[in-house]
Amino acid sequence: MTVYILVLVVYLALLAAIGLALRGRSKSAADFAIGGRSVGPWVTALSFVAAYYSSVVIIGGGAFGWRFGLSTLWVGAANVLVGTTLAWIVLGRRVRKVTENLDAMTLPGLFAARYGSPAARIFSATVTGLFLIIYNVSVLKGMANTFEVLMHMPYVGGVLVSGVVILFYTAVGGYLAVVWTSFVQGIVMIAALLLLAFAALQRVGGMAALVDRLNAIGPGYVHTPGEWGWAGLVSFALIVSLGTWGMPQLLVRFYSIKNARMLRLGTVIVTLGASIALLPYLCGAVARVLVPDIASPDQAIPALTDLVLGDWGGALFLAGVVAAGMSTFAGVLIIIASSLVRDVWIEGLGRPLAPAAELRASRLTSLGVGVVSLLVALRPPALVLVLTAFAWAVIASTNLWPLLFGITWKRTSPRATLVSMVAGAASALLWQWLRGGLPAPWKGVHGFIVGTGVALVVIVVGTLLGRPADPERVARAWGD
Repeated sequence: MTVYILVLVVYLALLAAIGLALRGRSKSAADFAIGGRSVGPWVTALSFVAAYYSSVVIIGGGAFGWRFGLSTLWVGAANVLVGTTLAWIVLGRRVRKVTENLDAMTLPGLFAARYGSPAARIFSATVTGLFLIIYNVSVLKGMANTFEVLMHMPYVGGVLVSGVVILFYTAVGGYLAVVWTSFVQGIVMIAALLLLAFAALQRVGGMAALVDRLNAIGPGYVHTPGEWGWAGLVSFALIVSLGTWGMPQLLVRFYSIKNARMLRLGTVIVTLGASIALLPYLCGAVARVLVPDIASPDQAIPALTDLVLGDWGGALFLAGVVAAGMSTFAGVLIIIASSLVRDVWIEGLGRPLAPAAELRASRLTSLGVGVVSLLVALRPPALVLVLTAFAWAVIASTNLWPLLFGITWKRTSPRATLVSMVAGAASALLWQWLRGGLPAPWKGVHGFIVGTGVALVVIVVGTLLGRPADPERVARAWGD
C-alpha cells in the first residue's frame, strides 16, 4: 500500500506542477481553449490517445471483455482503424484548415461560422455540454473503481482525489496544461497496459490456453459475435469508433496543432499509440478466467491487476488508469467551459466580455462543471461503458454529419443542418428510452445507429431539396 501511495503522490504532484508551470501561457480565451494553435505532432498525437482511450476504455472495455469474451477485440480494432487512423486522415487536415479560415475555437463556433446559424451553435453547445458531463461521470467512476480495488480506498475518496487534482491543473493551466499532461499520461497509460497484458497472458498460460479455458466456460466467449450478438457488437463498435468523429474533446487536437503539415507525422504516431485499444478487451477476457467472481464487471481490470502484478506493477497500472481518466476529464472540462462561455453566453445570448473577463469566466466555468460532475459521480448509474455509449450516441447524432459534410460538401444546407441536429439527438434519446421493451434483434440496436441514421437522411435530403449554403461563406471556409 505504501508503494501505491508513493507513486500516486509523486504522479499527482507532477501533474499539478505542469499546470502551475503553464499558468502564464494562458493569456487569452484562445490560449485557454486551443493553446494558441501551437502544439506539435508528438504531443497532439499522444494526447489524442490519452483522451480517447481513457479510463472508460480501460475499465469499461475490460468489463465488456469480461462479459462477452474475445469478440470484443473487434471493438478495439474498430477503435484503432476507424476511430483513430481514418479520423485523422479524413478529418484532420480539413478541420485544421476550416477552423483557421473561420477563426473558430469550438465545434459549435465552427457550425455558426460555416452555416451562418446561431441556433445551430446554441443547440450543439447545449447538447454537447450536457452529455459530456454524463461522459465525465463515467470517467470518474472508472478511476474511482480502480482506487477502490487496488488501494481499498472508499469509492467516494477515489472520486474526490481524482477530481480535485484535475480541476486544479485544468483551471490554472488551461488547454496547454491539459495537452501536456495528456502527453505524459499517454506514455504512462501505454506502458501500464502493455505490462498488464504481458503479465495476465503469462499467468493464464498464453493465448492458446486462454482460448481453451474461455471455451470451457462457454463457446460464446471465443467465437464472433458470441454472447454479444451481431446487433450489439456492430452497434457498439460503431459508437466508440465512428462516434468519436463528432466528439469535441478529440477534434480540438486538430484545431490546436501548429500547422496541417504536422498531421502526417501525427497520424503515424497516433496509430501506433492507439494500438493499445485492443489490450483492455483482451485483459477483460483473461479476467473472466482468472477472476470470475467479482461484484461488478467494472472491477475486472482492477481485480486482474491486483492478482497478476506486484506492488510496483500495480502502482504503475493505477497511475496509468488515473492518467487515462484525468486526460479525458480535463479535456472535456475545457470543451464545456469554452462552449458555454463563448458559444452560449457571448455569442448566443449576446453578452460580450472583455478578453480578461472571458478568460476568467472560462476558468470559473470549468471549475463549476467539474464540481457538478463530481457530485453526480458520487452516486453514478449503470456501467462505465454503458454511460459512455449513451453520451456518445447523443453527441455524435448531433455533431457528426454537420461536421463531416461541413468540411467536405460545399452545398450542405444550413437549415437542413439544424433540423438534422435536432432530429438526430431526439431520435437517439427516444430509441434509448424505448429499446428496453423491444424484441430481439431490435433491442440490441443502440441509439447511436438510429440517431446518426436519422440525422444522415435529414441532412442529405434536406440539402438536396433545399436552398444551398451561402457561396461567400463557403468560399471563406474553404479558403477559395
